[in-house]
Formats: sequence, structure tokens, C-alpha cells
Amino acid sequence: MADRTKAKLSHVASDGSARMVDVAAKAETAREATAKGRVRMSGEALELVRREATAKGNVIETARIAAIMAAKRTSDLIPLCHPLGIDHVDVSIGLTDDGLEIQATVRSRGRTGVEMEALTAVSVGALTIYDMVKAADKTMVINDIRLMAKSGGKSGTFVRESE
Repeated sequence: MADRTKAKLSHVASDGSARMVDVAAKAETAREATAKGRVRMSGEALELVRREATAKGNVIETARIAAIMAAKRTSDLIPLCHPLGIDHVDVSIGLTDDGLEIQATVRSRGRTGVEMEALTAVSVGALTIYDMVKAADKTMVINDIRLMAKSGGKSGTFVRESE
């Protein structure tokens, strides 16, 4: 059973070693992926973010820039990811009742998907928020980082049915 599981994982060779997938024979297609995540924080910390009154500056805009940069550098962070030519990264960060929600959509035309780039953008955006607000709230929680949708490529389209 374990051997069959390994065979289904694209980044695991038949001998169990890690490998980078060879995408040379794959067709270039339009690829898109959207991910979301949340940073929960105290009401006091959220009010500082809302008023742009943290000691480190505008949390939302800094996190948006960090998320975009992270999407572009995903292959530097995740060992088996291919470097991609990214066509577009859109990051939105909105206030919620108990924190911030981050959404990142990444588009590319290539031989491999952009799910990891979207997830990395959300993760680094959330970490940037944490870093900028930690002086006001050490109890923050980063959670619910998830792929919401992806399209393009051989595996087709995926859309998460519920939040």
C-alpha cells in the first residue's frame, strides 16, 4: 500500500526519493489559482491596523507587497517548485470581525500550475501581518490557509465548494 501511495505523488520517485517533476513534455496552458487565509487578532490590534496606527506602518499595504513578492519567489522557498513566469498576482486583504482575510490569485501561462504560488502569497502575507502587529498582540493566530480554486493544465478545474 505504501508503495502505491508513493507512486501517486508526483514529487516522489519510485525509490522513494524526492524529485522535481519533468514538465518538458507538458503543453503550456493558461493557469490560475486562488488561495485564502486568515489572521485572527484582538479587537485592539485590529483597530490599530484599521487606523494605520501600528509602529511599523501600513500593515495591509506592506502585507500585500510581501504577498506579491512571495508569489514571485515561491521556487526559492519550496525546494521542488519550478521557477515560473508569473503573468499577474492579485492580493486583497480585508478586515473581518476578528482580524484580516487574505486572498491571492496568481496567473501564468506555463507547463505547471500556480497553486503553490497562491498559497505562498497568502502565507507570507499572513506572516507579514503577524510581524507588523505582534507588538500589540502576541496571541494572533494564522489559520485557514487553503486553495479555493485552480484552473488549467491536465488536472482541469478545482473549486472549493465551501469556505
